[in-house]
Amino acid sequence: MNWFRRQPRHLTPELARQIRDEFDRSSSDDEHFPATIDPRIAHVQAILKWFGDLEGKTVLDVGCGKGRFARVLQERYPGAQIHGLDISPEMLKFVPAGITTQAGLMTALPYPAERFDFVYATESLEHAVEIELAVSEMCRVLKPGGKLVIIDKNAEHFGRLKTPEWERWFKRGELEKLLRRDCREVESQFISYWEDVAPDGMFLAWLARK
Repeated sequence: MNWFRRQPRHLTPELARQIRDEFDRSSSDDEHFPATIDPRIAHVQAILKWFGDLEGKTVLDVGCGKGRFARVLQERYPGAQIHGLDISPEMLKFVPAGITTQAGLMTALPYPAERFDFVYATESLEHAVEIELAVSEMCRVLKPGGKLVIIDKNAEHFGRLKTPEWERWFKRGELEKLLRRDCREVESQFISYWEDVAPDGMFLAWLARK
């Protein structure tokens, strides 16, 4: 558990600025932070399958970056009201028109309770630092009966990639336990990147219904 002890436990204003500045700088890195994503990848398909029809619904992408996942949902369901939140104003400049954006923290979502039909976070919770609070916030803004997806990395594979000091990966049961505080249905599954490639344990998808 040494990997866990070295990571900060509180999102201080100084650390929040550090994370924001890092992602602002990364906004010019199109290779590692692209503005588009292939809609065939398993991450996208897992979200679409769990959510179902989004027409006329409200959707929040938490930690949306340049809006690559939101872009796919917008193209697939033009009648959906899609919102994207990210800590980096520079990343948000790349989000497609028609998607409502807001700069902010996952730990203090600037939305009223029960605002959204669907909420998702793809490889963004790992940067929230105060994980329990971030999960609670996502559940707070979700309507009763609404659905939530979190896709992130498995703590059992921590070390396979270079990570900043604040980044957290998660054990399967860890997020299940947090989600069950506010959601009546919770499940998780290993997920690959491409649908025709078997999962290697690196990524997990947590699916919940409030």
